[in-house]
Amino acid sequence: MTDPVLKLQTDAHPHAGAIASELSWLGEVIEARLKNFFEGEVAPFILSPLPKHDEASALQIAITRYHLDTDARLILALAIAPHVNSAVLDPFHVKNSAIDRPFSQFGGVTTTAGAFQPTAETALFLIAGASTQARIEAMRYFEPDHPLRHGIGVALARGEAQRSTYGAVLDLHMHRVVALCDGTPPRPDFSPDFPAKRLTTKLDWDDLVLPRDIRHQLGHVTAWLKNRDQILGDWGLGRQFGRGFKALFYGPPGTGKTLTATLLGKRTDLDVYRIDLSMVVSKYIGETEKNLGLIFDMAAEREWILFFDEADALFGERTATSSSNDRYANQEVSYLLQRIEECESLVILATNLRSNIDDAFFRRFQISVGFTRPDKALREVLWRNVLSTVPTAPDVDLKAIAADHDLTGGSIANAARHAAITALRREAKFISAGDLDDAITTELRKEGRTT
Repeated sequence: MTDPVLKLQTDAHPHAGAIASELSWLGEVIEARLKNFFEGEVAPFILSPLPKHDEASALQIAITRYHLDTDARLILALAIAPHVNSAVLDPFHVKNSAIDRPFSQFGGVTTTAGAFQPTAETALFLIAGASTQARIEAMRYFEPDHPLRHGIGVALARGEAQRSTYGAVLDLHMHRVVALCDGTPPRPDFSPDFPAKRLTTKLDWDDLVLPRDIRHQLGHVTAWLKNRDQILGDWGLGRQFGRGFKALFYGPPGTGKTLTATLLGKRTDLDVYRIDLSMVVSKYIGETEKNLGLIFDMAAEREWILFFDEADALFGERTATSSSNDRYANQEVSYLLQRIEECESLVILATNLRSNIDDAFFRRFQISVGFTRPDKALREVLWRNVLSTVPTAPDVDLKAIAADHDLTGGSIANAARHAAITALRREAKFISAGDLDDAITTELRKEGRTT
């Protein structure tokens, strides 16, 4: 008989309700497996019936999309449980009285707070019990190409204490858990273990002030994103090319590289994530691969655009391997090259100087876009755009300002904000020519130039 409270939760919140019923089923499986284990497995193990979920729930959609069978669902439920209802795992805390320690067959790791974290060993125990053959057959669920790993995102988090693959904790990133619980697409926050930030802007494509030839090149990128199914499928080029597209943006700071990447996402309705390379390069061996692996996996799953800013920090000319640190740095670069090469999404690398990119890597780009400092005509458009709703004094001559001062779009935006603050500090109702002159001088000093 269905629990009326659970039915109410499922009806009102199909996503959370599906997770709740799946974890309830997990609890039944744990109790049944432990009972069978302690009775010496003399009786056949009978698995509790699988719960049925709302077809519209995020969990059921994932189960259907990735064709998860009973054992795969059991592993996924184990990975979710510590985040949602860790009490389901409490039965594993039982100790072997003969040696006064937990049963090694159960796997698992106990946290400092006393919570039980299931490992791959825990999953194998629930699936196979003491049967060696069944355990070997179940190991396939932890292969890198299994949908649980590359689709759902279940990972094996090896700590220092876990020497073997199956001693690794079942890990499911919190943003994936939230997505399964509330049905929203996962949009992880910037954090040490997810060194990428989603870029957004209130501006639109028409606000992008760039030379005609650059806009034409960018149109090539959007055309690929909108038509690649036809190009690869109907036109048959999928035999030679993958879905990925690699672009290089190079040019001085403030010329619109980041804004352009953000607007490409907005125009194609794709999320854009900027990779913080300073956080990606970790001093711990393997952390770079782990952090970047999650980002690339999510990009493939959700069709993100990946934007590597200041990419020459990692993609410049290779260093000589004179020390172990150099070897590890080159290994990280090689890993990045491989993941970018294999990425099925749009990857944009940005650098201030084209010469900073290794020629061997440069050839891998499908397109390179050189962003230049705006000429006086474009500078005037930029000034008029940024001050379009701002009251200005009659003596403000934007055409003359644009002609006299070689500023990038980023510097013009900064100067406009600086001038607005100056005007309001003197309780003026408009920006004066003097306010703009002071703001421009400030920007030129920041760039190491003088008027």
